[in-house]
Amino acid sequence: MTEPNWISLLPALLAIFLAIRTKEVYLSLFAGIYLGWTILADWNPLLGFVDAIEGCIDVFRDAGNTKVIIFSALIGALITLTQRSGGVNGFVNAIMGKGWVRNRRSAQLMSAFIGCSVFIESSITSLIVGAVSRPVYDRLKISREKLAYICDSTSAPVCILIPLNAWGAYIIGLLAKENVNQPVSVMIASIPLNFYAILAVVLVFLLIISKKDFGPMKAAEKRASREGKLHADDARPMVSDEVINIEAKPTVEAKASNMLIPVITMIIMMPVSMIITGNGDLTQGSGSTSVLWSVLSSIIVAALLYIGRGIMIAREISDLVIAGIKGLIPLAILMMFAFAIGNVTRELQTGIYVAQVADMFLNPSFIPMILFLISCFIAFSTGTSWGTFAIMVPIAVPVAGIMDIHMSLVIASVLGGGVFGDHCSPISDSTIVSSMAAASDHIDHVRTQLPYAVTAAGLAAILYLIAGILF
Repeated sequence: MTEPNWISLLPALLAIFLAIRTKEVYLSLFAGIYLGWTILADWNPLLGFVDAIEGCIDVFRDAGNTKVIIFSALIGALITLTQRSGGVNGFVNAIMGKGWVRNRRSAQLMSAFIGCSVFIESSITSLIVGAVSRPVYDRLKISREKLAYICDSTSAPVCILIPLNAWGAYIIGLLAKENVNQPVSVMIASIPLNFYAILAVVLVFLLIISKKDFGPMKAAEKRASREGKLHADDARPMVSDEVINIEAKPTVEAKASNMLIPVITMIIMMPVSMIITGNGDLTQGSGSTSVLWSVLSSIIVAALLYIGRGIMIAREISDLVIAGIKGLIPLAILMMFAFAIGNVTRELQTGIYVAQVADMFLNPSFIPMILFLISCFIAFSTGTSWGTFAIMVPIAVPVAGIMDIHMSLVIASVLGGGVFGDHCSPISDSTIVSSMAAASDHIDHVRTQLPYAVTAAGLAAILYLIAGILF
């Protein structure tokens, strides 16, 4: 296969269909990987299987991928340590005892505000929201699906709206490569026109304040509030019960600081690490390196804190770290598969094919809307917003110049579409991390979130149509 064609769509579509239909997400992702490499092997099934295995192994050749996978596994260690130290119980007792969180609405508003405040990196945003909110949600009988939705909807959408991070640097770099005049100004001007990201965040607050859920999320919330079931009976949470259900030591006083100090360390270390890896420039820092440094710093601080307070000894901390990592091994495998299917879709040039087909049907007035919808489809099919940006920005910039269309509007439509796919695709690493942060079943998270994401995308498409006509 030398030229991209419609066959390049099949692996991603197969993986997405099987994952949603069967809930066997691991087998579904591998099926997509296998089909992709079989196509590349001229439909030789045996060679395709060998290449699929090699494709999964090759994920670890990319240092960034490896760091993200290790980071995901280490989250389990942080969870077990804060649980066993009594930090989680202390935090819940503190915020509920002081009346800061009195009910389901205030708990969800707390999560949303935290998510909007931590915008350095999308994975860290999801993790912080999940770590702080999950024990509170469990006590108030709020579904894990709802928490995963809030984690997800305040991560990538917020990072693209407040681009003082690697997201902003990456996009500005793409614009500069296309010889856009004043790329920083164009990027900033695109922010108020990024209708999808804005609507995704606004919808979170509207749903929380109105208490009006719909679709599968409504059923999930009813199940949790009435039956006390935080997830469905057939759910397979991304974090095992061995990690989530670790009891606090009975001889230790439950103190919120035992949880907050490690979490705050992680928050602080993210921008510090970005500055260090960016040689003094936060926007040029390495996101994958920074998230790994952040969680490692958090675990080290937690260990020193607990030893200093006489809560644990070194051997106990070591055992808990190993237990936590072991509980997150399924997540690490899932992340590997997500990266592997992303690699095979790039080999098949899936995104390039979709962009080429759509380019034949562009109409000047409809361009912002069409570019948005194309970007949505590419990102949903490939599970990567940054990959979508890399494909679509070089297409959108010359189209805007030739047809004299508002450049920032066109860029905003591409960025919003990319975030849509990254936000809700079952093969997106951001969606997977949000499921993990909330200890939710991954496919249940996708199913309950998708109607909300599609609603925001539908409204955004209408706004881009109107803006395309007016501009």
